[in-house]
Parts: sequence; C-alpha cells; structure tokens
Amino acid sequence: MSFEIHVSGRPKELVDSIVPGLAASLVASGVTAGDATLWGAAAEDEASRRLGWVQSVSVSRPLVPEIEALRAELVARGVTRVVLAGMGGSSLAPEVIAQTAGVPLVILDSTSPGQVLAAIDGDAEAGGLQQTVLVVSSKSGSTVETDSAKRAFEAAFRDLGIDPLERIVVVTDPGSPLDQSARADGYRVFNADPDVGGRYSALTAFGLVPAGLAGVDIGDLLDEAEATLLEVAIDGRDNPALTLAAAIAGGDPRKDKLGLVSDGTHIVGLPDWIEQLIAESTGKNGTGILPVVLLPVSPEVENPPADLQILRLVDDADAFHLFERHFGEILVSGSLGAQFVVWEYATAIAGRMLGINPFDQPDVESAKAAARGLLEARPEPTAPAFVTDDGVEVRVSDPALAASGTLAGVLDALWARIPADGYVAVQAYVNRLAVPQLHGLRELVAADSGRPTTFGWGPRFLHSTGQYHKGGPAVGVFLQITEQSDVELEIPGRPFTFGELIQAQAAGDATVLAEGHGRPVVTLTLTDPQVDVLSLFEAAQ
Repeated sequence: MSFEIHVSGRPKELVDSIVPGLAASLVASGVTAGDATLWGAAAEDEASRRLGWVQSVSVSRPLVPEIEALRAELVARGVTRVVLAGMGGSSLAPEVIAQTAGVPLVILDSTSPGQVLAAIDGDAEAGGLQQTVLVVSSKSGSTVETDSAKRAFEAAFRDLGIDPLERIVVVTDPGSPLDQSARADGYRVFNADPDVGGRYSALTAFGLVPAGLAGVDIGDLLDEAEATLLEVAIDGRDNPALTLAAAIAGGDPRKDKLGLVSDGTHIVGLPDWIEQLIAESTGKNGTGILPVVLLPVSPEVENPPADLQILRLVDDADAFHLFERHFGEILVSGSLGAQFVVWEYATAIAGRMLGINPFDQPDVESAKAAARGLLEARPEPTAPAFVTDDGVEVRVSDPALAASGTLAGVLDALWARIPADGYVAVQAYVNRLAVPQLHGLRELVAADSGRPTTFGWGPRFLHSTGQYHKGGPAVGVFLQITEQSDVELEIPGRPFTFGELIQAQAAGDATVLAEGHGRPVVTLTLTDPQVDVLSLFEAAQ
C-alpha cells in the first residue's frame, strides 16, 4: 500500500464506530464521482465548482513534458535558480515537494522588505538574479503579496538589462486578472484547473510548475498519487481516507485540536501543508479542527491536553505501532503523492462530518479588507505603546492586559484569558530569514501557557490558519510580533512600500480579531530584532 494508517485506543474506537456508516453512505465513491450534494444544500453550489482535485492526476499529466521542456530551456540559458512568489496553497505544496526531493526552491511568501530583497538578490553561490526565474503563482490573480513581488522583480530584472518576459512564469486560473494581463504582456502562462481550490491544488499546476522547474521529478510524484487513488475511492473499512477522517473529526466530545508530529518521516515540511488544508477547510461556523505543528519533544506531546489528538508522520508505521508509548495516537506513513491524495479526501470527508462547507473560506477576506483600509488611510500614526520593556514595545487590545507594566506580566495576563478549551496563536510579522530562531518561541509559549500553541509567519498564515482564527471556535488568544527595520523597498506602481504593507497587514488582522471577534490581542514590536528576541524568550519562560 502507498499509504498506511494505524490507530489504537480512542482513535480506533472512533474508526470502528464511524467508518461503516461512511462506507454505507457511499461517501468515498461520492467524492470521487464529484457528488456536490455530500455537504448539504448550502454548500452545493461551491462544492460543484471545487471538486476538480479528485481528477488532478489525470488532468495534470499533460503538464509534465511542458514543464520539463521549459526547465531544459532555462537551464540551457544558465537560469538555474527558481523563486516562487505565492501565498498559502500556491506555495505550501511546492515547498514540501522541493524540500522532500532535496531540490532548492526559494519561497517568497512574505511582504517583509528584507525578505523580498533577499529573494531578489539571492547569493553568489546560487547565481543571484542573473540566474533566476520567478514563478508568479496566484489562483485569483489578484493576491496583493504576489502582485507586489512580481512588480519588484520586474523592476529588478530591468535594472540589470534583463527582459522580464524571459524570466517570469505565471501560474493562475484561466480568465483571472493575472491571466489576462500576463498574456497581454507576453508572459509564459500555465493555467490551472479552475475547479480546484487553492489548498487542494498540490497536484495541479500550482504544485507542479514551480517544483518541476526547480528540478523535481514531478512525473514520479503523480505516479505516487495515482497508486492510492483506488484505495480512497472504495467505500470500505480499509479506505485510508475514511479511517483518517473518522480519527480526526469523530467523537463526542470531539478532540478539536490535532497535533502534527514529524517523527522520522522522509517527507520534509508536510505538517505546514496539512495545517492550511485542515484549518482553512474546517475552521468556520464556530467549529473546526485546529492543526498544531509540533516537535517530537514539544510540551503538548510530552503531556497532551485532553482536547488534543496526536498524529505522527512516520516512515514505518508498523514498527512505531509496536511501541506502547504511542497507544492512543494516530500513526501515518506513505509516499508524498499518496499523502496529498489521502489528506485531501479525508479533509473533505471531515467537513461533511462537521456539517460545514470544506471548500470556502468566508473569513479570509476580512483581514485583507482591513489592511486595504489602513493603506488607504495613510499616513496612519502608530498608537503609542502601553509598555516598553527591554526594547520591546507592547500594544494591547485591552488596557488591562498591560496593567503589570512588564513584558512577562503582559504575557501572563494574556495566558490568563485562555479558556479551558482555548489555544494561543503566535503570529510573527518579521523577516524570518533574519530571525529564524523566533520560531522557537512557540515551545516556550506552549510550556508557559499550558495550552496548545500555533506559530505562523505573517502574512503567510493569513492564507492558512487565518480562516480558523476568525471562523472557528472563539477560544484563541493572539500574540503578534512585529519589527522595526531600517530596510525598506518600494513597490513599483503602488503608493505604499513593502514595509507599510506588512505593517498594515498585521494591524488589520489585529483589528479584525479584537474588534470584530472580541479576542484578546497583544502586539509586541521588536525595535532591535536580534537583541529583542532574547528579551522575548526570557519573558516567555
């Protein structure tokens, strides 16, 4: 089998009780057949336009020789460095594909000016911009982050005397604004299946074009996926997608948080892709499954909360299943192509179990609208900090959160607002290339707060877990981290800079969370990021 799942304890009880009903209702074969009625009348219209992913393997096959031919052409011209500008579903799958294959692919899914400049400049070893091709990837064709990156690269190419038409490849839906403008300008365009939502697009042009141009054998990836298609289409007790859906979405009371642990798997970064797929698909109507990306030694793994289900991604599920310490966990193994297929099926089926539409994202637009409003209102003065401690400026949604006057006290006050079934979301709107160690804050916050903790690089997470934060259960508390930087970069043709854009995105999301959803938000601004990260770590211990 190309995919294996082992369950014991509570997950096994759920599978034994739920899967027969799913099989009898012909859910798996219904998904395969594109039955849009499976998720109820309210979701039928959306579902009828979002089930193309079940045919992605066959639809994408003709793309393989076209992508391989373009790669050969680029390599022959000495263009060997591939940068991908895309957000959410346009970047997470190709990132996993390239990392797992051990192929270099630069991911630009940030509006941090320092990070954008690093993507443009590259490094001497990789050849820099002279040897770079940019893949601009956007399903809607109107994503502000992707459009801004395209504008910046076009200007940079022209500055070097390089025609952008020779160095920019576009992936988008047919007829999108980007499709129309790119074709009119003469860019090379790959169209994806418009009946596939972004987070289900791993095996479409969105996943295959950037990965293939970077050097991944995408034909093998499709072969891996194809090997599991029959397994997920059969309405039987051995269907891995039915098993996975029952294990992660079943139960009363339901464990509504899913801890994703990479524990020896050869696949690199898969939990980040799963995180978006599940959070954005299920986090709505006040319900959902919150994915929490963990290390094997994270506090939530060592002492799992009652509402958190641990799932381990492994390479040998049989061997792990023998260890008593994994009793009650879900163990999953399989090829990358199989993982994509099974998780997409399981997530769609979990949506049916939860009574929601797993194909829309009704709350994603709110933060975008708030950011646009702030940009249009420039110059908007930054509100004064309630507290400044060791160079870290503290702003809060409720003045009571800052009553202690210390950074550590503010964090304690925020943890005190976490409901018994709540979680902490750490959101870092910074140049993650400059302070990658900031990700380690997640472990300290989880230990200090005693609750499941997610970590997202902004604005990337707005296209992922951002839907869950606003549409899921209103039990989260939010810790934003922003930075002051001397680095700035203009966005050609726009009245705002990258620095202004990322600040507006952070402020817009905080406003929607606090004022629109009544959630506690603490914003910490690092005035000297390299130094202030240490202060933040000390306060969180």
